[in-house]
Amino acid sequence: MALSHKAKRRWAILILVIGLPIYMILASVLATTVLGWLGRPSILLELAIYVGLGVLWVFPLKRVFMGVGQAAPDEDGDR
Repeated sequence: MALSHKAKRRWAILILVIGLPIYMILASVLATTVLGWLGRPSILLELAIYVGLGVLWVFPLKRVFMGVGQAAPDEDGDR
């Protein structure tokens, strides 16, 4: 089932305002805990882990964010 443009916009706002901060906290706690168990790795490996976690959330949610910044297809261009 495809989401309407209005529903996509609402989901995108909800994800960015509520979901992303929760993900950031959970990813940070998880990475800190795992890195604490394994010992501190080199700074480049630690940076790669945090950058990877920072980009990882985008892939499952890509369909929600595609076209959200565009005008709705059924609009004439007037907002």
